[in-house]
Amino acid sequence: MCGRYEIDVQPEKLVGRFKLSGSPPESRGCQIRPGNRALVINADRQPLLRSWGLRVSWNNQPLINARAETLAGKKSFRPWLENRCLVPASAYFEWRKEGKAKLKNRIGRKDGEPIAFAGLMDRENFTIITCRPVPAIARIHNRMPVILKPRAEGMWLDGTLAFGEAAAFLVPFDDSPLKAEEEVATGYQPDLFRQTRP
Repeated sequence: MCGRYEIDVQPEKLVGRFKLSGSPPESRGCQIRPGNRALVINADRQPLLRSWGLRVSWNNQPLINARAETLAGKKSFRPWLENRCLVPASAYFEWRKEGKAKLKNRIGRKDGEPIAFAGLMDRENFTIITCRPVPAIARIHNRMPVILKPRAEGMWLDGTLAFGEAAAFLVPFDDSPLKAEEEVATGYQPDLFRQTRP
């Protein structure tokens, strides 16, 4: 799963990189946790703020992730399959267990360029879609967010493309090497839903 990510990109770079139709909010140095409001990009390339985690009646916790392999068959997500978005990021975080220790990994492109997760959204919230990991990440965790290739981002947002066709882009990222930087965490993985920022 993806339970925390980072967006540390200058607004003007986000505008150029994602061809935004407006100016995004300042987001440099922000680590995003479930429940936080964060930048998403809709089909019109508008930068919007939404809360991370789709709300459902049967669960008190928001749905922060959606598995690509079962997405179309889940009634919780079915209403939003045509309401797709990009979730810009500079990296995401995952914890690897080693004995009793939990090692925090910051995972992003080796070249440091921004990435975009595939997401779904409603009027107030969004979720990040996950898939199996690339081999370089599999030693850390058995899931990773779907990082769209830059040339696939527009297709994912294209409202004329049915979800069945757009789902072809929900695959592990192989467009550029990913880098994992590991550090020793403080002995436990923080509560995903804690609202404060580090």
